[in-house]
Amino acid sequence: MSQEAIQIRVHGLPSAPTLIYLPGLHGDWTLVASFRAAVKDKLRFAEFTYPRTVTWSLEDYARAVIHALKTNGIHSGWLLGKSFSSQVAWKIVELTTTEPKMGFSPSGVILAGGFARYPILAGVRFVRAVNRVVPPSLMRLALSIYAAYAKLRHRRAPETRASIDEFIARRTEPDRQAILHRYGLILTSNAAEIASRCSLPVYYLSGFVDPVVPWLFVLPSLRRKCRGLREWRIIFNADHNVLGTAPQKSAEQILRWIHD
Repeated sequence: MSQEAIQIRVHGLPSAPTLIYLPGLHGDWTLVASFRAAVKDKLRFAEFTYPRTVTWSLEDYARAVIHALKTNGIHSGWLLGKSFSSQVAWKIVELTTTEPKMGFSPSGVILAGGFARYPILAGVRFVRAVNRVVPPSLMRLALSIYAAYAKLRHRRAPETRASIDEFIARRTEPDRQAILHRYGLILTSNAAEIASRCSLPVYYLSGFVDPVVPWLFVLPSLRRKCRGLREWRIIFNADHNVLGTAPQKSAEQILRWIHD
């Protein structure tokens, strides 16, 4: 495992239902600020930043998350798996099923732009190959363009908009290597069997404009293969970062699912 430790922050009242945010490919909590603001007074909200490891397996991620939760007195809660971390969420489901004495019990799974098996593996290979060869100068230019776009895109989500500079600052070379490693984990992961056996309630949330994890491919597969899938929602004016681009609608929907 990496020497850099996994980080956890916990907000809200211990007596409230617990929602556990597991971040996307970028691996940190910078893009969830507006969603956090929308739920922190209604839920206990735990959020993670992953270490910049190039050695961890999905099981390592899952065990580190469970250990951090238990260390903070959290022994149950809803898993909110964003994109890449849907695979971490499925691995937590598997571990807590096969090792029931782990001391943590998930209440359910919410996939935010997530999946059981990524539908377009050739696309992952292509993006990983490009990311490997992009020079730092071009990467900085791309990030500056993204920052301008993101600040415009998140103009109605002030907390997320304010965190864009931190998001950009975190995109270092070690961070890029960690992201490249996570691409590899996506390529080798197939949680379809776990999903088919999962008896927990599972919900699916996506932005309508999501070319990264297209819901047109993911949702039909989940409907066929995910035993616990209860309901889904596609938010029209949101993109892949559905929690950031539609924080209020996402929060309202997730709160309803949790309290159903």
